[in-house]
Amino acid sequence: MIKNDRSFYDWLMTNRNTIATDDIQQFANNAFLDSGFPKQSHDFEELSVYLEENSAYLISMTTFDNAWEQYLNQK
Repeated sequence: MIKNDRSFYDWLMTNRNTIATDDIQQFANNAFLDSGFPKQSHDFEELSVYLEENSAYLISMTTFDNAWEQYLNQK
């Protein structure tokens, strides 16, 4: 259960970097450009399904899993 109102997308955007030095920063840069990304979601399953079905920019779901873990640990 998420402990506050910050969506995963809002957290992910704090990782944007014009010169991405890691996979999560690149993920954040690409998600920013994805107009269909579920920006208000706090739900792992919803986000995972979206990324698996609609995201050509995420090379590995491991990147999402690692980002999700950091998102949860930040709470």
